Amino acid sequence: MISVDAALGHLFALALPVGIEEVPLSAAAGRTLAREMSATRDQPPFPSSAMDGYAVRGADLRPGAVFDVVGTSAAGHGSDISIGPGQALRIFTGAPVPHGADRIVIQEDVTRAGDQITIGDAPDAGPYVRPAGEDFKAGDTVTAPRVLGPADLSLLAAMNHATVPCRRRPDVAILATGDELVMPGETPRPDQIIASNGVGLKALIEGAGGTARLLPIARDTEAALHSALDLAKGADLVVTMGGASVGDHDLVGPVAAARGMTPAFYKVAMRPGKPLMAGRLDGAAMIGLPGNPVSTLVCGTVFIVPLLRAMLGFEPGPAPRRTVQLARDIPENGPREHYMRARLTPDGIAPFDRQDSSLLSVIADANALLIRPVRDPARRAGDTVDYLPL
Repeated sequence: MISVDAALGHLFALALPVGIEEVPLSAAAGRTLAREMSATRDQPPFPSSAMDGYAVRGADLRPGAVFDVVGTSAAGHGSDISIGPGQALRIFTGAPVPHGADRIVIQEDVTRAGDQITIGDAPDAGPYVRPAGEDFKAGDTVTAPRVLGPADLSLLAAMNHATVPCRRRPDVAILATGDELVMPGETPRPDQIIASNGVGLKALIEGAGGTARLLPIARDTEAALHSALDLAKGADLVVTMGGASVGDHDLVGPVAAARGMTPAFYKVAMRPGKPLMAGRLDGAAMIGLPGNPVSTLVCGTVFIVPLLRAMLGFEPGPAPRRTVQLARDIPENGPREHYMRARLTPDGIAPFDRQDSSLLSVIADANALLIRPVRDPARRAGDTVDYLPL
């Protein structure tokens, strides 16, 4: 068995960055920006008004001062008038501030009569002028890689980009194996169960920026597994679930070897998820997960999500850990790194009593994985521990 860190190192060696494609800005939410983007202009491109009011020379401003209104400037309709002593320009939010003016008097601080305004007794401090380039200047960059969110997209739009170079979503083929499985909605025999793992794993993969396709269930014959793996061709990553151990019906390893898989490792010192295998098959990275549903979700969080991030161009590294205090005492850990299903509470993190890797009801109630290092000693309530959020 190898450690979790060693297994991640092998997986990152399998991670080939996916290609780059131009994506319309309107379709780029959640995509990974592949190259830094530079602003094509200043924002704002001119000194602009931050308020509705009157543009004047600050040197002329004092309580009771009278100004002649010589024009109007509105957003999208600027004025070429230059402001001289004793002059004012009616101006609206976002409009260009005219040459000669350096101060906006808000409309609440003036009294207007015809084409003249009189400043009130206590005008607001101002100046309510947004300098050209206050937000960003031409040549300023949005760094990459990054997952594009609403604020990023707004910024790129303001920089005048209609499309952005994004990493292609990694194509992940998901294959469940086993005679005991039927698809959700089908009627199982008394000795069968529902294939639940792939649905959760698909959601996890797509939330991490990949595209997942669920292949038909492969029955426990070499011919069925070969046929299913044929359907996976063209994927960037193939993930199998079940059949990765050493029982008489565990055929993933032998069939993959017969197809020329280059193995990277087999078995990881972790709970749950020990019978884990990985390698390269038909040009794709391949991970063979255990069949228990909790093992699938835990290994997806620990291994598959970091692998997808590496494929998307991010620096390879484990899932970021957080720290929190324990809410209750826990006994010492054994020889495998343990990812305990737990809940974050006002008192700290509390692992569930039941930790069997078949219990979907427990992981559905969990919002964290409490990480116990190998041979971690007994811990007391209040001790600081690491966890991964779910």
